[in-house]
Amino acid sequence: MPSVIYHPAYRTYSFGNDHPFSPLRVDMMLDLLEALGQRVEMVEPEPASREEILGVHSEDYVRRVEELSAGVEVPDCQVFGLGTPDTPAFPGMDEAARWLVGGALHGARLICEHGAKRVLQLGGGLHHAQKSLASGFCIYNDLAIAINRLTSHGFSVAYVDIDVHHGDGVQQILYEDRRVMTISLHESGKFLFPGSGNIHELGSGIARGLKLNLPLQPFTEGESYLELFEQVLPVALSHFRPSVLVVQAGADAHFADPLADLMLTTQDFEVIFRRLLELADAFTAGRVLFTLGGGYSPDAVPRIWAILYLLVHDLPVPRELPEGWRSRWSTALATELPKTFHDPVPAYADVLNRQEIAHRNRQMVQRLFEATREYWS
Repeated sequence: MPSVIYHPAYRTYSFGNDHPFSPLRVDMMLDLLEALGQRVEMVEPEPASREEILGVHSEDYVRRVEELSAGVEVPDCQVFGLGTPDTPAFPGMDEAARWLVGGALHGARLICEHGAKRVLQLGGGLHHAQKSLASGFCIYNDLAIAINRLTSHGFSVAYVDIDVHHGDGVQQILYEDRRVMTISLHESGKFLFPGSGNIHELGSGIARGLKLNLPLQPFTEGESYLELFEQVLPVALSHFRPSVLVVQAGADAHFADPLADLMLTTQDFEVIFRRLLELADAFTAGRVLFTLGGGYSPDAVPRIWAILYLLVHDLPVPRELPEGWRSRWSTALATELPKTFHDPVPAYADVLNRQEIAHRNRQMVQRLFEATREYWS
């Protein structure tokens, strides 16, 4: 039976009503699952301790998060990425972030101490946070902390990041760790925050060749995305032979997302989630920890994450959305939500230069394999 981790305290990780990284996204997903008649049995974690946070983040940084959390003025907070428009300070931010870290940590414990297989953490995915820097809505890096817990128990970890933004914080923190392979599929940093994730960012020292990036062209469609996914992931996992997958399941590569330019549909996300579960079965005896992440379209995000929940539980994806849920949230958001779980076909107008985009993506993968060849031989 899959384990689902959630605590109502996750809602306290909120930068305000007008900020895109809103707890409302998960509220909508949970309400959708309830409307489908799904009885979501949740495991409630404890917040991470200060000591667990310090396993990844610096003392100077954590102290400033704590001070801002308590309402203390911190003159140099923006040096640490705090109090910025992207990651504004708010009362209680330290504890709110520690709750999300605690959820990911509990997922890691379930796998390494209790033999769990499929674990879904309904929050977190704060992949931009760095050792001494908040960034991109992320205060503490729950993913890196959970991965460290897994590797400390002898697991080798393949971290797969499908968020549309490069998983820079996880990569940076684990850049020299040979126990961890990171694979990030994202819109190229030439066009999108955080500006990193080049194919030549391969790790350093004994971890060289274990940090993989697939910087995709803007307006990449599902067909090209899935082609590259299949070209790279099975080969990379076969080389590395991980004992557990950790997946950041951001939903912002959807074509309707307002903050990015990839063109995935809900159908594409279903294929991706199914393949990740299959790869976990093939390479890690089924051990996989999913977290959520980015995703800013109220139309798409609840559907995508509900699809993830259903697939993790080997349940079918319904054709129709429950009318009560759709009507309720259409009224609340003052926008008309779709009637079906999946996007219409076609879901959007034709993409110009789609063949050229796909060609450039193939060239990128060729260069990636050329760059890793000497480390994989």
